[in-house]
Amino acid sequence: MAETRFEHRSVLLEESVSALALRPEGLYVDVTAGGGGHSAAILAELGVGGRLIALDRDLDAVSAARKRLAEVAAGAVAASFEVVHSPMSRLSEVLRARAIEPATVDGILADLGVSSHQLDTAGRGFSFAHDGPLDMRMDRSTGSTAADLVNNTDELALADLIYRLGDEPKSRRIARAITQRRQQRPFARTADLAEVVSRALGGRRGARKHPATRTFQALRMALNDEAGELHHLLQSALEWLAPRGRLALISFHSGEDRVVKRHLASLASSCSCPSSLPVCVCGESARVRLLGRKGITASQAELEANPRARSARLRVAEVLAVEGEA
Repeated sequence: MAETRFEHRSVLLEESVSALALRPEGLYVDVTAGGGGHSAAILAELGVGGRLIALDRDLDAVSAARKRLAEVAAGAVAASFEVVHSPMSRLSEVLRARAIEPATVDGILADLGVSSHQLDTAGRGFSFAHDGPLDMRMDRSTGSTAADLVNNTDELALADLIYRLGDEPKSRRIARAITQRRQQRPFARTADLAEVVSRALGGRRGARKHPATRTFQALRMALNDEAGELHHLLQSALEWLAPRGRLALISFHSGEDRVVKRHLASLASSCSCPSSLPVCVCGESARVRLLGRKGITASQAELEANPRARSARLRVAEVLAVEGEA
């Protein structure tokens, strides 16, 4: 069987790499290697003593990233690199296994969400635009498929996850249509599910987005526990970042960005006391400074070249040095 080429255009590439303020001898971690676009740009800037560790839970991405980084390294790059098959939630486990000490990583980058390769490869089952098996697993080496989720989740729970993760106001109508149809025969194909969702919503009706967009997003996020993955990353990142180390996070929808924004804002706050207290009693201090309050979005030129970048937003935080540290 011919190898499928991993096609993925990295969004906010220059902006995110610039935000890391790379040092040639630094240690950097890309927790979502994808096709290796961001990782390759980072590796190309590193020199003697520099090190890059790239993670991804998609074996297709791991293979593509290894190939791309090897090509970059062949161009007289003195830094070392490693690509690891791992979800970003296991960041701490990966770093400890390599005897890396806490507070020594100079930058961590995460490009959240689904890759172009996953969306455009019919056999991966992520998209309503390409008929394929209803899979949606980012890591095909383990776990249940989207078909399992759609066919076995009760109606109320299905409506809830479509509403919460897809921001779909008509989630109950969709869940009811899904459960009624699966009583006749189980779902197995993406086109089949997309048709049922579209009919439940009355078709396109001139809408800019496909009627099934939010439902497919919600199912993908639930199946791959994307919220849990992000939570684990946010909770562990600061343990590993060095003073003045930077965390760069690219999100693709409002719910995801809201989680990132609130977490970084809490880390940048010097007080966690309830607003009802007249004075601070927690004694806490800010742990990071935010580099820009509103985040960075794609330029018009990038949007014209890659329309999928329209919802991307980059947020960056820098770990504050402890008092008295150079």
